Amino acid sequence: MATSGVATFNMAFTEIAEEAWERAGREMRSGYDLRTARRSMNLLTLEWANRGVNLWTIEQGTQALTSGTAEYTLPADTMDLLDYGIRTGSGATQQDVLIGRMDTSEYAGIPNKNVTGRPNRIRIDRQIAAPIITLWPVPDTNDYTLIYWRVRRIEDPGNGVETADTPARFLPALVAGLAHKLAEKDPALAGRVQALQLEAEKTFDMAAQEDREK
Repeated sequence: MATSGVATFNMAFTEIAEEAWERAGREMRSGYDLRTARRSMNLLTLEWANRGVNLWTIEQGTQALTSGTAEYTLPADTMDLLDYGIRTGSGATQQDVLIGRMDTSEYAGIPNKNVTGRPNRIRIDRQIAAPIITLWPVPDTNDYTLIYWRVRRIEDPGNGVETADTPARFLPALVAGLAHKLAEKDPALAGRVQALQLEAEKTFDMAAQEDREK
């Protein structure tokens, strides 16, 4: 028999929620079941972000630097920065030079924070509203551009009809993790929590081991 010839399977959030409730041990019956599943999925994806880097959330960004300005605000959905550098020139003369990261104690120990020049260090202050970066030395010209690779937040489920901001290789882990979270909420499903937790950990570990640069 011929195969389908397509490999586009994906799941809308409502389908993920239905599958998770069924795995937890009962059907999704009401709008509240859908809302509580959406809330649990948001918390689950934040938990994933805290576990480490998810490759599909890595994006490159740039920030034009202004002479005399050391602080800049990153996009609000930025979790952290992985690499960063200063770009000068353009076209055939373009050059990117990586810079180092410093923590708050290192920055506090710099005697003269107003020294100007080409920045070679960066401090990342992960504020609630949006991360703020501080460069040192302070840029002495408008000709520099900060280039960076950031880890962004996984997008929210939205109103329930969109697909998850998750590659297909992570769908089994997403469903298994959500089933575990939902079972924890329902006293009638308490007997399934441990088994669902083991399944959630197993599927996430499998996906995380595959989600790496090779």
